[in-house]
Amino acid sequence: MPIPRLEPDQTVLLVVDIQERLMPSIVDRHRVIANSAILIRMAHEMEIPYLVTEHYPRGLGRTVEEVTAAMADQSRRVEKTRFSAWVDMVQQQFEAWQRPSVIICGVEAHVCVLQSVLDLHAAGYQSFVCSDAISCGQRDQIPHAIRRMERAGAVTTGVLSVMYELMEDAKHPAFKALLELAKAVEQ
Repeated sequence: MPIPRLEPDQTVLLVVDIQERLMPSIVDRHRVIANSAILIRMAHEMEIPYLVTEHYPRGLGRTVEEVTAAMADQSRRVEKTRFSAWVDMVQQQFEAWQRPSVIICGVEAHVCVLQSVLDLHAAGYQSFVCSDAISCGQRDQIPHAIRRMERAGAVTTGVLSVMYELMEDAKHPAFKALLELAKAVEQ
């Protein structure tokens, strides 16, 4: 079965658990934070809806400031205790949006991101995991998580690839704004 292209009107962004007390132990945390914030800004420019999850914020803190600052709408946060981000509130919002493609970034790759991808696929969504915007506390777990997600049907991609695929043409109305964001993507 061919993998669909990302189309702005068929896509949502899911940002998973980039939280204050969790991020200090994350491998390449600055890259994950910066690239996730860029994805949120891109979503805003392209009118792509997004949600930001927070896993047990009482213990792990709120979403980090850099990501929060990128959010045009602070009501897009969803608190959860389940590892997967596929909780009732997320399910209801995704059903309301009726968009089959989900761009995913966040942490931890081998726990919450992986389980979210598995649940999204079980629910009939196609996920696009930005490998330059996911990580975890143990470097050796990242490739295992990516392989598992790919075997489940996820497309692994990068922030720049996602951005240009969604734009499709230099004549896109958001091209100049997105070009500035593209220059800030961390590899």
